[in-house]
Parts: sequence; C-alpha cells; structure tokens
Amino acid sequence: METTYYDHGTPAERWERARMFFDAKDYATAASVLDGLVEEEPAQTGPRLLLARAYYHSAQLRRAEAELRVIVERDPVEHYARLLLGRTLQRQGREEEARPHLRVASALAGDFEQL
Repeated sequence: METTYYDHGTPAERWERARMFFDAKDYATAASVLDGLVEEEPAQTGPRLLLARAYYHSAQLRRAEAELRVIVERDPVEHYARLLLGRTLQRQGREEEARPHLRVASALAGDFEQL
C-alpha cells in the first residue's frame, strides 16, 4: 500500500487533518485519512463516527452502514449513530430497516411525538 502525506504524523495530527478535510467537504480524502485511524484504534468512537459521516456524504452508503452498525452494536444508545444509520438505510431505499433506528434516535433525543 502506498503511503501518502495523509498517513504521516501522530494520530492526533491525522485526526485534525481528517477533520479539516471533512470541514472542507472533501469527504473522500477525509475518509482515507480516517480509515487508517480507525484501523489503528478500532475502539475509538469519534474517528469511526466521522468516517461513517464521510462515507455517507460521499455516497458510500454500504461502507457508512458497516461503520455505523459497529458503533450501534458497541453503544446502543449512541444517538447520532442511530440517526445516521436510519438515514443511511433510507437513502438505500430500506425504509423498513431504517424505521426502528430512527425511532430509537427520536426517543434518545426526547422527541416522543415522532414515535
């Protein structure tokens, strides 16, 4: 595998670099930086969630779904992961699968009218 500028530095430097790319809406590059971070630190939720968001925004929906399922499995009350998983499934036309995740996200947010 070819190493690039994006792979260099400490995990903290790469995290900041990934966030800069994400904030600049360069989601594919952010994902490539975050992929290495998640591989190094698989238990960290922050990089994995940002990776899922980068995948979502770059229409890599299957990859986003896979990352989000890992987060939700580890932390079933992670509100934003539930919401994004529901939205990811909706974008794939899987409304029936999305519904329970969106309901849980609504409940966790205190939005009981949506239930």
